Amino acid sequence: MQTDRIPVLTLQLFGPLAVHRAGAPLALPASRKVRALLAYLALARRDTSRSHLCELLWDVPGDPRGELRWCLSKLRAVLDEPGRTRVVTNGDGVSLDLADCSVDALQVTEALQQGVAALPADRLQALSALFGTRDLLEGLDLPHSPVFTGWLVAQRRHFRAAHAAVLEHWVRALPLASDTATAALERWLAIAPFDRHAHEHLLEALARRGRLREGEEHLAETARQYEAEGLDWIPIGRAWQAAKARHAVGSPASSVAAATHPDAAPQEAPAVARRASLAITPFVDQAPGATLRGGLGDGMTHDIITRLSKLRSMFVIAEGTMFALADRRVASEDAGRRLDADYVASGWLRRGPGARLGVSVQLTATRSAQVVWAQEFEGRLDDTFAVLDEIGNRIVTAIASQIEMAERNRAILKNPSSLDAWEAHHRGLWHMVRFNREDNEQARHFFQSAVRLDPTFARPHAGLSFTHFQDAFLDWRERGPAIEEAYRAAAEGVMADELDPASHWALGRAMWLKDRQGEALGELQTAIELSPNFALGHYTLAFVHSQSGDPHAAIGESDHARALSPLDPLLFAMLASRALALVRLGRHEEAADWAVKAAARPNAHVHIRAIAMFCLALAGRMPEARALAAAIHRTHAAYGIEDFLRAFKFDAQAELLLRKAARLVASH
Repeated sequence: MQTDRIPVLTLQLFGPLAVHRAGAPLALPASRKVRALLAYLALARRDTSRSHLCELLWDVPGDPRGELRWCLSKLRAVLDEPGRTRVVTNGDGVSLDLADCSVDALQVTEALQQGVAALPADRLQALSALFGTRDLLEGLDLPHSPVFTGWLVAQRRHFRAAHAAVLEHWVRALPLASDTATAALERWLAIAPFDRHAHEHLLEALARRGRLREGEEHLAETARQYEAEGLDWIPIGRAWQAAKARHAVGSPASSVAAATHPDAAPQEAPAVARRASLAITPFVDQAPGATLRGGLGDGMTHDIITRLSKLRSMFVIAEGTMFALADRRVASEDAGRRLDADYVASGWLRRGPGARLGVSVQLTATRSAQVVWAQEFEGRLDDTFAVLDEIGNRIVTAIASQIEMAERNRAILKNPSSLDAWEAHHRGLWHMVRFNREDNEQARHFFQSAVRLDPTFARPHAGLSFTHFQDAFLDWRERGPAIEEAYRAAAEGVMADELDPASHWALGRAMWLKDRQGEALGELQTAIELSPNFALGHYTLAFVHSQSGDPHAAIGESDHARALSPLDPLLFAMLASRALALVRLGRHEEAADWAVKAAARPNAHVHIRAIAMFCLALAGRMPEARALAAAIHRTHAAYGIEDFLRAFKFDAQAELLLRKAARLVASH
């Protein structure tokens, strides 16, 4: 979208729909459906099928395709120009060409994709001005088009949340005692009246300006509103007392604060045991008449909340609270701010032809209104419980991994000296999955920092154990001491939280290193009993079984781990474990195909490439095996079969087979 010159067309979607050409308003057709079609296509920014547009706008028998053609002709009369077709039809698809146009809502969308936290104050001010005090597409409701109504409600909620995010970050970029900040705060509170951060910022601003009476009145009114909603206003009251103490005339705290940070925002005490918090709003069943509690949507929501809670890697808001907010028709975005949750997950269920069930899920970061992840899942309803279980597994693992990724990316941008335990842990995870010696050392440093900051937080202990495991497995340090440290760190994780699956996973891996395979399998089984969706637990069962246990079990566990976490940083190991199991079953060609996929992963280490080399040799694919051998020796000149076998624990038959593969490679 061009921003360096006056756009040919300007579409205003905030407030009543309006279109301008070269600054002059264009008369729009009186038909609401024509205007609704224009707004929908403008926000879609892609081809939309005619059948979907008919379903969107017409809910009565008749000739919807004929009416759609009529609406498109009306749009062409407004938008098309000599030599420039704006309303584009491509077979069954319909779209708008707005490449050199300005659309206020799309400017906001692009800013959200960039990340509002990184935008300067003047850009945030300009975005806030686009919203003004208006809602999206005011006056464009279509009571007899329920699909469009549902879409419009969702869009209005989304942009209301976007406006709150823009205002919040604008306030944080302004001198807090300024009139501009106060006006922005009041607008922020009008949009999100139960956002604790907005109240605390406003009370801080009032205290700084000595407007104590206004602060007391605001707190009293806030307390009444919160109590009416069953919400806890006490933290806001404490924030007001602290603000008054900081800015009391003549107090040492006020003079120091004024001298050092005259315009700083209120400081929040770091929460040492902070974890990412997640609110999951009840999934909406879009089937006709499915409005009562207790249906498929509620069942799936209950299941997802329960499973994510078992992972213990984040704080998940209890379902009682989420269903209570849904009964009050609180939108998901508003729920996130009311509960001060870092992330909000929401979803929709729809039934399609042929007993198909579709589930759409979206994960949003509350404070930035940025969609972190969105995906659609499908299954057949021949066995309702099976399909819900399968889709639920995929949703739970995807949400957990996406939050982990978002938190890792956020932590990597912070100054290392300012990290709390949660952030240090995620900084360690970022380094850990690089699988090289230098990053492994960095990961250990951050996990140790997290343990020092909060010894009761189990996950950093598991991460610390992982780094020692890597040292032993990849021969980066003397094996004996590394194995003992891996075991000790994992055991401390179990002591910190015996219900954390990652702690039992780490302990199982350490016991495997200590040649206590039976106990290792027991700990790994405990990890997946505690959390059936813990993909790394399933993968490590595959890893152990692939070498000296049940190769069929290894294949099943590897496949299950990949189904749960198809983009996992340890995907190379899942694929390689499957390949080793296939080798032991004599299925060498299949093994080679899987091993090559494993070796192609960007973070695959030397043992994974060696597995691919040996599998290729056993499959008779010697040119590929020799090419891999050459690549391995370029980075690990002395690497050989003894290095490989020392890292793993194969049974006697598998070891003979791999020695044969090594001889085949060496003889060519």
